Amino acid sequence: MEKVSIDEVPVENSPLGVHSERRPVSAALGTESFAMNFFRLEPGESFSGGLHTHHDQEEVFYVEEGSATFQVGRDREEVTVDAGDLIRFDPGEFQRGDNTGDGELVGWALGAPKSRHDWEEIESVVHCRECGEERPHGMALTDDGGFRMTCTECGSSFET
Repeated sequence: MEKVSIDEVPVENSPLGVHSERRPVSAALGTESFAMNFFRLEPGESFSGGLHTHHDQEEVFYVEEGSATFQVGRDREEVTVDAGDLIRFDPGEFQRGDNTGDGELVGWALGAPKSRHDWEEIESVVHCRECGEERPHGMALTDDGGFRMTCTECGSSFET
């Protein structure tokens, strides 16, 4: 049995600088087959920073306070998730969640069957510097804590 208080879980934000508070609860609890992250997002902040998918993990978001707008699929259909609502994404389904409201958003990202992302199983849709269009890019964590993005169409890479 493990027990933690949210305030005791250290803040570990994305290197993309897209949110001000992300607490990896699953790491603090020592889970192996379940991911759980607590978020506190100010207006304009994001859970992840970009349209992306996890090929190895399904993901559920719960909005405890506030309201989030999710872009779903490559066509970026918008879905609003209000306080008390949950939204689920299949492995391979593209999504992005943002606090588009006027106040703070408190929410949770839950994933399975792993407690941590396998970076080789994530694709993010970004502008390709070689192709000149928005394309899926594979992601890899760099030694300095940034990301290496590699276009799945042309193979060109850049680091953030």
